[in-house]
Amino acid sequence: MEQKLGQTGTSHEPQDARASRIQYRFRFLLRIFGTILLLYLLTAYIILPLVWKNDVARHPALFNAPRITHTADGIPGDPVNLALFGSEEDVLRGMTAAHWFPADPITLRSSLRIAVDSVLRRPDTSAPVSTLELFGRKQDLAFEQPVGDSPRQRHHVRFWRWDRLENGREVWFGAATFDERVGLSHTTGQITHHIGPDVDAERDRILSQLQKAGLTSEVYWLPGFHTEVSGKNGGGDPWHTDGRLGVAAFTAFTNVPSTTNSSTPP
Repeated sequence: MEQKLGQTGTSHEPQDARASRIQYRFRFLLRIFGTILLLYLLTAYIILPLVWKNDVARHPALFNAPRITHTADGIPGDPVNLALFGSEEDVLRGMTAAHWFPADPITLRSSLRIAVDSVLRRPDTSAPVSTLELFGRKQDLAFEQPVGDSPRQRHHVRFWRWDRLENGREVWFGAATFDERVGLSHTTGQITHHIGPDVDAERDRILSQLQKAGLTSEVYWLPGFHTEVSGKNGGGDPWHTDGRLGVAAFTAFTNVPSTTNSSTPP
């Protein structure tokens, strides 16, 4: 009888210990899950909204600017992804120093030239770019960087001067895209360049090149500029963005107090 009682007692001890360990692990995992959930809620619903509101408060005017360009027919065009602080001379000097070429205006001669150069695969550093509108008018400036031996592929950007100042500085909004190939527009059937979808890469490329040229006092990114982070342009080409507006201030304004800390993209 004593032996049976002893055997019964020993058999219960491992089961109790096992149950205790399971309960301990469950409580431990529950605490980890609760901590992760709390951190997520704090970040998503308190910290990040406060950061975003802080950026909007620093640049309320920029966040009221148009987000999307339009064709002359009113069809949505390329997204705005850049803003430069400086005069027209600063923009011309900065983009030239960053190895960008001013694009020729669209004329019969320049249109025939880009067509011939595309067919014969001849380089054309000043080939015209199509017209897009912002603030109810076509671009004021346009620049390009050819790729390969013809204007079929190129990096290009259009700029529009804003009709107001930001902290006493002129503002130029830009739409930078990469022309992947020449083809027919998916919306109108006209001959056009088709852009690559990653407009952020073109935005960051320009800002990086301006920094390397040594003509900027600061470069930063404003999150939340685009609430719609994907779409299609006037040619029917898809694009996507992380929603940030890239901003560069030229060195002509180094004495102007800064309202934003510089930051680098992740």
